[in-house]
Amino acid sequence: MEKTAVNLNPDATIGVVGVCGINGNLIARILAEHGYKVIVNDIVSKEKCRFRDALKGYSFYEEYYGHLPDEFFEKIDYIVLPRALVENNSEIYQKALKENIKLLQVEDILNIFEPARPVICVTGTNGKTTTTNIIKSLAYYSNKKPCEHNLEGMQGNAGDIPALQSRLKGDLNILETGTFGIKGSLTKLAKPCKPDVGIITNITPDHLDENSTFLDYARVKGELIALLNNKTLIANNDDPTVMSLIRELNYEGNLITFGIEHKSIRRDTKQCICGEQIIVDEIIAGVGKYECSCGNKYRKPDYIAADINDSHNRFTLVTPYGEEVRFTLQINGIHNIYNALGSIIVAHEILDMSYDDIKQSLMSFTGVKGRMEKIGKIADKQVMVDYAHNPAGITTVLKELKNLYDTVVNVITTSSESGITGDMEILERAVEYADYVVPASHNAFICAKKACDEGQFRDKIVLPENMPGGDKKGTLGATIEQVMTGFNKAKGIDADLLVLTGEAAFKFKDYLIDEIKNSS
Repeated sequence: MEKTAVNLNPDATIGVVGVCGINGNLIARILAEHGYKVIVNDIVSKEKCRFRDALKGYSFYEEYYGHLPDEFFEKIDYIVLPRALVENNSEIYQKALKENIKLLQVEDILNIFEPARPVICVTGTNGKTTTTNIIKSLAYYSNKKPCEHNLEGMQGNAGDIPALQSRLKGDLNILETGTFGIKGSLTKLAKPCKPDVGIITNITPDHLDENSTFLDYARVKGELIALLNNKTLIANNDDPTVMSLIRELNYEGNLITFGIEHKSIRRDTKQCICGEQIIVDEIIAGVGKYECSCGNKYRKPDYIAADINDSHNRFTLVTPYGEEVRFTLQINGIHNIYNALGSIIVAHEILDMSYDDIKQSLMSFTGVKGRMEKIGKIADKQVMVDYAHNPAGITTVLKELKNLYDTVVNVITTSSESGITGDMEILERAVEYADYVVPASHNAFICAKKACDEGQFRDKIVLPENMPGGDKKGTLGATIEQVMTGFNKAKGIDADLLVLTGEAAFKFKDYLIDEIKNSS
């Protein structure tokens, strides 16, 4: 099939097959927003179209749902097909070939249309989603509209979503760019977005299995650094892995660092990019003050959050220009102060917002779904879900919650991608900071029972009488039956807070809310 030229004829009519899928939806909207006549099609009915809400407000030339008539081919000059239909040499693809209709692929769309600038990419292990959403709220406050994919239920940090999203109409792009730690994957995800600015929140162990190491994973995050040479990189100064990556890659560009002046919660080790295990006086897990024999050591950051209150939602920002600005957040946690710091820098340095406007905007940001999200009460117990799914995330969240609540019960719904070893580390971190721990996944139950059998943590672990069968699926660590078994066991514990952690806790949140209502 003939490949299209980079410049489309402005009078062209383009047919998009698979408009109810992710790529088809985004491409149809991009083309329509740029004034092209677009005819859309999908095999499903309009009522069953998965992302139909994202198509509201768009005037397509014609629409065909549930069938693909011959007249569709008669009316179009170009066709957009799902990759599978091309790769499998489908009948639709063969018919388009026969009719000499030109094929438009994702790569063509990315070459034809430029992203709205600036393009800000956010990566890291923890804090990406919150940071991305804080920056978006700041942008909206300053009357700048970010490009939004509006695909319900999709995080937007996988596949072609970020690159296509960046070509939608808007004033700028604020893109969460996370990967599963496969070499080259962040480059593949972020490069087509053409980033101008990058934020690295932190790098802690995640998505590791027997075939990968922490340094392999860290270097994948470093792929964004390589894309930002001669551009702007905003980095967490208190993370030794982040700073050693910047050093290893000989980054040349506008480097802006941020950090926190606060007491250490514990002393632990973390691997420097040189391979050496170094001691970190942690402020949150994996982040604090450090020094490595390779020369990687803590230095004063450009922007510092100091004079933090006991509830961890107020701080004084000390800027590199000698300014001191007091901020108040509507969300608690040292980790959220880190998230706010990177966001404030973007707002002030990139979006030209005044500190007064930033302060006002932050007062209206109340958090992100699935991050320390309150979902109801049982008796006097607050019930919360949080996406934390790795040791660093569990440590950070539970430490902050213990700062706010007297007695905390943690229901663990995770199954670590690092296997049972990772699950045991999650359990150990949970019992260190929570008052009681209830397993609510197959792996968490195995680890908790083993610990109890060996005489460990018996004063903290509360085991359900049995755990329903079922292993993790993808990144989902528990089944609905396992989550509800752990939750129902935890309901009987006298506590101030019951927090369910892990992706399954968030995924099955509506079932938990129903159970809370039935228990009232």
